[in-house]
Order: sequence, then C-alpha cells, then structure tokens
Amino acid sequence: MTSGWTRRTVGALAAAIVGVSVVAAAPVLPGSLMAGSATADPLAPTGRSATVTTPVTDHCPHRVGTPPAVDESEVVPPGSPTPTPLPVPTPAVGGEDLAYCGVVADPEAGPVPPGLTSAGWLVADLDSGRVIAAKDPHGRYRPASTIKILLALVALDELDLDATVVPTPEDWSAEGDSCGMGPGGHYTVRDLLTGLLVVSGNDCANALARELGGVDATLAKMNERARELGATDTRAASPSGLDAPGMSSSPYDLALFFRAAMANDTFREMISLPTYRFPGYPRRPDVPGDTDHPAYEMYSSNRLLLDGYPGMLGGKTGYTDDARKTFVAAAERDGRRIMIVKMYGLAMEGNPYWDQARALFEYGFATPEDVEVGRLVDPAGAADPSRDPAASADPDIVSTGSDSASPMSVRVLVGLLAALAAVVLLMLGVRLSRRR
Repeated sequence: MTSGWTRRTVGALAAAIVGVSVVAAAPVLPGSLMAGSATADPLAPTGRSATVTTPVTDHCPHRVGTPPAVDESEVVPPGSPTPTPLPVPTPAVGGEDLAYCGVVADPEAGPVPPGLTSAGWLVADLDSGRVIAAKDPHGRYRPASTIKILLALVALDELDLDATVVPTPEDWSAEGDSCGMGPGGHYTVRDLLTGLLVVSGNDCANALARELGGVDATLAKMNERARELGATDTRAASPSGLDAPGMSSSPYDLALFFRAAMANDTFREMISLPTYRFPGYPRRPDVPGDTDHPAYEMYSSNRLLLDGYPGMLGGKTGYTDDARKTFVAAAERDGRRIMIVKMYGLAMEGNPYWDQARALFEYGFATPEDVEVGRLVDPAGAADPSRDPAASADPDIVSTGSDSASPMSVRVLVGLLAALAAVVLLMLGVRLSRRR
C-alpha cells in the first residue's frame, strides 16, 4: 500500500511534469528548505508590514546549541569556565523521527497550522505521551520562565507547602517579573510556588532557590531531575529562567517537564488558577511617604486561561530577549488531554501568538488518537532511548529537516524514483498511442 507521504509526492511530481503549479502543496525532501518559506535569518527584525513567515530549521541550526544571544546576559564572567555544548544523543530520545529538525507530522492528520512563528514546537497527547506532530523537537532553545516548571517539580518534592519564608533584599529586587514580595511580609512556600506559576515571579523563584539550599544547589537539583526525566537537551543555568551562560532546553524536554508536573495534584491546582490573592507587606520606613502594601489579586500570564479557552487546564509562559516567546500548556476536550509547546516565538500583527497556540490545540484535538510520530519517554526508560517503542520509523510520517541520510529518506527517494519512472512511462505510452 502506498504511504500517505508517497501519495502526496506522486501527485506533486505528476502535476509538475504536466506544468501545474503545486508549490503550496508539495512535500519537502529531508534536508531541503520548506517550499514558500523565507530563508532570511529568523532573528531579522519585523515591522508592521512584515510578512508572517515560519522560521526554517530544516538544516538543523540549533541541533547542538541555542541561537546567538542578542545581548550580554550570557557572557561568562572572568575566571569562570565556558559551558560546553550538551551531547546530542543517538538515537534521538523519543524515537528516530524526532531527530529531524523540520516539521515531523503524519499527512493523514491533515496539514499543520500555517503561519506558526515559533522556531520549535510540539503537540502531544498528555496521557499517552504520543507526540502528534513537532517542529525541531530536539532543537536547543532558551526556555525563559518555562524552566520554572522544573523548579516547581523540585520544590514540590522537597519543601513543606505550609513553611514560612522570610524574604530578603535579593528577593524583592530580583530582575524581571515579580510576585510583589517585600520586607516584613509573611509568605508560605505555597504562596511562592503559586506566584511562581501564576505571574512568573522571579522574586518567588529566588526565594524558593534559597529554601532549596541556594542557587548552585538548586540548579544541581533541577538538572538532576531533568536527567531523571530523560531531558537531554536541558541545562538550567538560572532558577527563574533569566538568560545565563549555558541555558538550554527544547520543545521535547519542556513537554517532559510539563507532563511530569501535571501528574502532581498540587501543581495541577496551581497552574489552573486564573487569579490568586498574594500576601502584602507593611510600609517601608526606609522609603519616604511609603504606605502599607495590602494583599492583591494577581492574574495569570496565560491568556488562554483568562480568555476562557475551552478545556484549558493551565500553562506557563516565558519571555526574554534571547529566548523570545515560550509557552507550555494543556487543555482537555471529550476526555482527551492535549499538550502544546512553543519556543523561540514571535507575535506579529495579524497573526497573534495566542491565536497560534489555539490553532495548535485545535490541530491536536482533530487528530486521530492513534497518530504518533514519537513518544514522550517515561522516567523509568529515559536512560535508554533505543528501548522506546517509537524508535522505529513509520513510513507514513513526513519528516522535513535532516542533516544526514536515514532509512526513511532512503525509502522516500526510492519511492520518488519509482513514481517518476511510472509517470514518464505513462506519458510515453500516451504519445505512442497518439502516433498510431
């Protein structure tokens, strides 16, 4: 039986031979650029009149390391060692097809949503761990605040939710988003974890890291947990997700973290909260004219949750200048739970970032439950990706983006040659019949 990939390819070849333009529908050979995609550097600035394009990753620009930094946040301090690139596992964790750097999808599921501006993304079934589709799933990108999911996993294991935390000046002066901690305030670990997930407070991240033994100890624990979960593309370099030398993760790894976190009742409760009343603190006598800072209602940074996207279970946002937009979330419909991950993304006029997230969810829910291009490994088998049941390639899976030949690409090329020969013979037969 001819695979879906080959069916679409034969149609494209036949149409091209008789002069019909099928650029928009033509499949792409592994290692080539996506038809119709811009080849400009995805870091190029975009204005109001810019055309929405999908970053091309087929040539695996981020297989080993993250995109170049745009500021000095990752400059290694004098005397400190420069982080070495993380090894690239072979075979790829989760299945052979997830080694590809372009779009990996089953044509039987229909076309993936157009106009996605994230360089890397992934759609998966949260419960079964089936990866439905992905783009550059193991590409190394900066996670920004989505790494707080990993921090939350460690804190939930080690800290007492009812324990009181005394804030320090380092907490309330932390760079970036803040929960609003202040001197003289009374906070529990539960308050800090909830603020960490609802508004992505870096002050809460700093305080939790101190409770876990300090920044260095916390990073060691986060990275150890990542290894336990099978996340080979991740190196946490700051507890909050602020850019730092060596910071790295991938769409696949963030999916592993979120899936593990969603198995925790407390995490599920916190990540689903659209609002949370965060404790205040008294006026600061060292600040002239200061008044009391009462408790306030914080609102989730997850727009899909606040906007009432049907079945939204919760999600975590992130942004830095180097990481761009990142997002991990899950939603439920008719008993099925779908998870999406987006990394290194852009919001553009006429193509909002949140609309792209909705489109990925709709694609996931519309896909038959048996569609699978890979698997999210379980911790028990994470150390040996070759044992994963998805390690063998499915001939019906489209994989665009590879820097080397593979069994799939060989089969595809053989199929293309056979199809082309068949079309040529057919046309020769037509001409001969006309001469008679």
